[in-house]
Amino acid sequence: MALREKLEALFAHQPFRLAIGLVSAYVAYPVAERMEKRIVRSKLEELRRHYQIPFANRLQLARNRLADTLLFAQSHVPYYRELFSRLSFNPEKVRQDAGFLQDLPFLTKDIIREQGARLHSISIDGIRHHACKTGGSTGPSCMVYYDQEATDYSAAVTLYARERIGKLKHKSELHFACSFPDAVKTNWPTREDLKCFAMNRSNIFFSRLDDIGLEEIWRTLKRRRPYLAHAHPSTIYALACYVERQYGSGNAFEVFESSGELLETYQREKISTVLQCRVENRYGLAEFGVIGYELNGAKQGLQLLDSEGWPESAPAEGDDTDVQELVFTGFRNHLMPLIRYRTGDLARVEQRSDGLYMTDVVGRIHDLVPINGIPHPTHHIMDMLDHRVGGIQEFQIDLRSAPPILRIILDSHKNADKTQEKIHEFWGQGFDVQFVNANDFMRVGRHQKFRHLVHP
Repeated sequence: MALREKLEALFAHQPFRLAIGLVSAYVAYPVAERMEKRIVRSKLEELRRHYQIPFANRLQLARNRLADTLLFAQSHVPYYRELFSRLSFNPEKVRQDAGFLQDLPFLTKDIIREQGARLHSISIDGIRHHACKTGGSTGPSCMVYYDQEATDYSAAVTLYARERIGKLKHKSELHFACSFPDAVKTNWPTREDLKCFAMNRSNIFFSRLDDIGLEEIWRTLKRRRPYLAHAHPSTIYALACYVERQYGSGNAFEVFESSGELLETYQREKISTVLQCRVENRYGLAEFGVIGYELNGAKQGLQLLDSEGWPESAPAEGDDTDVQELVFTGFRNHLMPLIRYRTGDLARVEQRSDGLYMTDVVGRIHDLVPINGIPHPTHHIMDMLDHRVGGIQEFQIDLRSAPPILRIILDSHKNADKTQEKIHEFWGQGFDVQFVNANDFMRVGRHQKFRHLVHP
């Protein structure tokens, strides 16, 4: 066993585990926060106070924040200034009746791409900001820019939600991340190592979910024994099926936190039973961060965080049934406010006595793609195309042929031959690569939705 693995096994046991956690929570994290010029802990305390307020009072606070967000956008964002003027829209009316918000049209990815910097309150040049690429489940991706305050609130929300389920900062967490085959190995400690220590977090880097890859994942989990494991449900479901087949059952962590995909009931049951853990679901998206979490357990469902924005549900576009789409207005991001943004995810907003909840959720489902006989998760391929190949606006994998067809929309400044060379470098002849435009993508289902995967 390598020295690193021996240390991991040692620190997984008490009292070393507790000691490392306490140093991380009360020494390393505050130091890192100060060094990185972040303000997160005070925002975490703000969230704690907010959710102690009765929901009826929080609802009025949310209406006030909604009105304030609209007034800010009217004063500082060119797109909204012109839109409100054209519609003679008065944001102050929303303070008493949120129904007036429906006088505004929905915001879509198409509008974001079309308007560009006209959706910014100030120029991003020369200021600290964070760019985030949206997913492509509802059409080609676009860029959303966060200011630092919004980024810090997003971090505080994650800490608060995990705190509510018993994951305090001194308890370790593990994050599943994409493994890049061309990643350059660097000497310890790297910036990521220091970040992980401050967060009391470790990573599992993986790229394959066959028996070899799953056995390696399982051994790493058993060795590290984190309190919480964070991953796509399809990944942990594949692990649960493997553990059941090989060992019957087993336990390597206390809580599985699902995100990034729709958590199906059958997945939840298999994961909780075989891996002997509690399963917690959350909902987030690149445009806003985490906005829904099972704060009060699975039976209560996904509670929408009224501190972070105003949720609505509206009839899905082109649908003559009762299917609803989640629409969200964010409160935190003053650099690029998103008002009545269509998320592309199907869900209904339900108001209860203690909060707002998401029901009838249908969302982003990732599948496994066989490449040269080895199953790979779709989000791994997405990360590879985005961060290693580069210059790709959108992609789709058609599994109706062998090998699968990889359809790509290429940025205008990128060279198709060089892009294809990179793809073959990573996956050999695992794909038949085709460069297309948006009209060449297959649309599936009765709503003709875009999907990254097209099944036979």
